Amino acid sequence: MTWQDAAGDSTHAWMPSSPCGTKCVDRDNMTVGNVAMATRVVGIAGLFLTFPIANAAVPRVWKDEVQQRYARALLRCCGIDVKVIDNRGDTWPGLRYASPGDGAFIVSGHVGWTDILAIAAVQPVSFVARADMTEWPLLGQLAKRMRVIPIDRAKLKALPGVVRQIADRISAGERIVAFPEGTTWCGRAYGSLRPALFQAAIDTATPVQPIALTYRRANGTLTTLSSFVGDDSMVDSLLRILRSDGIVAEIVLQPIEQPGTDRRDLAARCERAVRGEMELDFADHGVLDSAEARNTPKQPDELVARIA
Repeated sequence: MTWQDAAGDSTHAWMPSSPCGTKCVDRDNMTVGNVAMATRVVGIAGLFLTFPIANAAVPRVWKDEVQQRYARALLRCCGIDVKVIDNRGDTWPGLRYASPGDGAFIVSGHVGWTDILAIAAVQPVSFVARADMTEWPLLGQLAKRMRVIPIDRAKLKALPGVVRQIADRISAGERIVAFPEGTTWCGRAYGSLRPALFQAAIDTATPVQPIALTYRRANGTLTTLSSFVGDDSMVDSLLRILRSDGIVAEIVLQPIEQPGTDRRDLAARCERAVRGEMELDFADHGVLDSAEARNTPKQPDELVARIA
C-alpha cells in the first residue's frame, strides 16, 4: 500500500470515505413556499452583516452569549431547531461543554455543514475542519471567525501538526470540536472514529466530551435532509435546507470519557458514546456488513505515530 504527498493532488489508499451519496438524502414534501424561503435568505444575510458589528461591540464576558444566539438564529433561518439532552448527571454546570476558560475536546459524528451551527448553538467552539472550508460561500467567513483548524486528510504528513495545534489550543483554554470520521455520512449510517486526533486529548490529559448528534422530524424520526454527502454541492445543499421545514438538530451530551493512554481505546469508547442508542442502517448504503464498515485500517494511525 502506497501513498503520495504531491502538492495539489495528494491521496492515499486509506483516505476516509463514505458509501453515502445523494441517494441517501430524503426527498419529501415538508417544504416552505417562496415567500418564506425569501424571508429566510434575507434573515441569513442580515445575520452575516450584523454579526461582526455585534461581536466587536459587546464586552468580552458577553461574547459567548452573542455568538450562541447568532448560531441559533442562523439555524432558525435554515428551518432547524435545536434540542439538547444532557446525559452527564445532575452535577454538571448547565447545558454547555465546559466552564468558561476551561479547555475541552469535543467529538461528534459528521452529517453536514449544519453540524457546525448546531454544535456552536450549545456553546461557542472552534472546529477542526476541511482545509478548503474557508473558501465556501457564506460559511467561509464564519469559519475564519471561528478560527477553524484546517486539516487536509489527503496529506498524512500534516496530521501530527494538526494534533499539536489541537493540543496547544486546548491547553490555552479553548473548546475544540473534531469530526474523527474524517468525512460526512448521511445520519442513518456512520463510519468509525479514527484514533489519530484523540492523541491531543491524551497529550494534554483532557477528558473528551462525546456528542450524539442526529437530525429528526418533529415526530422523532430520523431525517437525512441536512446531510452533505456524495456529489452534493454546497449550493444544492443550502437550497434544499432552506426549502425544508420541521427539522430538529438533537444534541445529546454523553458522559465524559477520560483520556487514558491509548488513543485507539479512547476512540472506541467515544464511538460507542457518539452512537448512543441509534440503530445503524447500512442496508441502503452499498455496505454489505456493518462490522466491515466500522473497521478502521491500522496503517494511518501507525504512520502518524512514527512521524509525530
